[in-house]
Amino acid sequence: MKRLALVLVVASCAACSMTEDPGASSAQSPSPSLADTTGATSPSTTTSPSETSKPDRPVRFDGDRAFADVRTLAGRIGPREATSDAFTRAAALVHKRFDRLGYEVSRQRFRVPAGNSWGIDVPSGMSSNVVAAPPGFDENERYLIVGAHLDTVPQAPGAEDNASGVSVVMELARVAASEATRLPVIFVAFGAEEPRGEGDDWHHFGSQAFTARMTPAERRNLVAMVALDRVGVGSAVPICGGGLTNAPVVSDLRAAARRANVPFSSCGLNQSSDHWSFERAGLPAARLGSTAYAAYHDASDVPNVVSTRQLQRTGDVAWEFISR
Repeated sequence: MKRLALVLVVASCAACSMTEDPGASSAQSPSPSLADTTGATSPSTTTSPSETSKPDRPVRFDGDRAFADVRTLAGRIGPREATSDAFTRAAALVHKRFDRLGYEVSRQRFRVPAGNSWGIDVPSGMSSNVVAAPPGFDENERYLIVGAHLDTVPQAPGAEDNASGVSVVMELARVAASEATRLPVIFVAFGAEEPRGEGDDWHHFGSQAFTARMTPAERRNLVAMVALDRVGVGSAVPICGGGLTNAPVVSDLRAAARRANVPFSSCGLNQSSDHWSFERAGLPAARLGSTAYAAYHDASDVPNVVSTRQLQRTGDVAWEFISR
């Protein structure tokens, strides 16, 4: 694979120290949480998600595991502005998780300008996307992308926006490391989604960088991209599109929700997350999430805003989408 023109970076996070293990009581095969990977050295990967020994019982999406990662990202790390040390720390944790699950992990770095993010001035600097591809991924074969933005506005711990989406992506990656998906899936934690000014050119920097660096084969063979953004609030899963290329992806996501017996809603025209970068590039994409909530983009966006049951609903829909 040409690996989306990415540069492989080995991430470490020796400065962090967390002990929480959301999977300690699980009967499934142990797998790392963000808390588990903090402070550990990144092992060399010798097995792939498809090669790891399967447990006796099927691995299932676990909303409790996802919520534990919301607590780590929003409760222990907190605000993760795209050029900040906190963002770098969060990206290192996500990188390490992907690596320990057996994916081929790359870091795609890009520059973002200074600007104003939700009323607060932010500096120029570097941010990054963390990309996990299944070993042996071939850009000449059809595939899916599932992603969520890791950054926040400067004043918000970002539990719902968007530790919720990242946590679901991480849990989907855990399940996909053991269970078959209908097509290869690339998982991405995007940097710098939050606005630094008005208009599309000042928003979604990470996904814009991602689509700009895709090869012709990668563009041609992408079946669908799904962005998970604000997926932990509400009792139905919003399914949204930007109005350009989203129709087949939205239709497939609705069918997946019906199969999973999960209530869903339509949020109409929505261009405010990373799916929009893909749509603008002519690539099929849609969004899960966007239920309105009172803590949006402020200091009260803390873990108790997020519902484990809603994380579970979203994960069930997304897993149904990528597995069947």
